[in-house]
Amino acid sequence: QVQLVESGGGLVQPGGSLKLSCAASGSIFSINVMGWYRQAPGKQRELVATVTSEGSTTYAGSVQGRFTISRNNAKNTVYLQMNSLKPEDAAVYYCNVRGRVRVGPFDSWGPGTQVTVSS
Repeated sequence: QVQLVESGGGLVQPGGSLKLSCAASGSIFSINVMGWYRQAPGKQRELVATVTSEGSTTYAGSVQGRFTISRNNAKNTVYLQMNSLKPEDAAVYYCNVRGRVRVGPFDSWGPGTQVTVSS
């Protein structure tokens, strides 16, 4: 079992910043990809950003240049620094971690953290 604990969501004004964190715990053998997804009301869940164990990153076009994903491999933690936030960034943000435990691969999701962008 791999558990994910997210933190850092909240209310911010347009143009403001937030930093999300997600820590993975459990009997983890290795972690490959860590990422963030988001889902706004009435919309499908979408990719925000991912980072591999080698540090390669991928961003949705809508957040490129404003959001930065990073990870601390020693702490099994992934971060999402969100700057210049817009109302359309408001959503529930979900952490996703993929890797291996002793008996095989895992693909875990966090419970989600709400990000509200409003004046």
